Amino acid sequence: MRPLKELSGEKLALVEAVLVDIDDTLTLNGRVPAVAYAALENLRGGGIKIIPVTGRPAGWCDHIARIWPVDGIVGENGAFYFHYQSEQHKMVRRYWKLEVERQQDRARLIELEAEILTTVPRAKISADQAYRETDLAIDCCEDVPPLPDAEVDRVVAIFEKGEPWQKSARFM
Repeated sequence: MRPLKELSGEKLALVEAVLVDIDDTLTLNGRVPAVAYAALENLRGGGIKIIPVTGRPAGWCDHIARIWPVDGIVGENGAFYFHYQSEQHKMVRRYWKLEVERQQDRARLIELEAEILTTVPRAKISADQAYRETDLAIDCCEDVPPLPDAEVDRVVAIFEKGEPWQKSARFM
């Protein structure tokens, strides 16, 4: 794998889509600079499909799919794909799991949240948790003072002790 700037014009002409991370890839100090946004517009205007892939919440992804110059977005670590059909003014949402499975997962995530906050009292739920549909985000350093490594390890252990779907948890 090589950066796009290293590809020849002939190879670049074959590019049909760009999948891109948001945090610390498109963003600089937590914000999307004008040059990054312009690059998205230029690529899309040139016929390249743009699909951000992020661990960020459904609420953010809904906004990004509607407002940014992108063709869709994969969010919450692959739990879903959103695509806004601007001509029809319609959001298309596709999830990895069925609604009934997501409801079961949500109940378990509520239990995990309580266990984590009880076991690791300095742990905090991410400020964007209200906008998440499929995962639980624990903020260990984004909007809160950094948690010590030992406490982060305890949170990770709680997530890892059980079911495989718990891998959808996210640390920020």
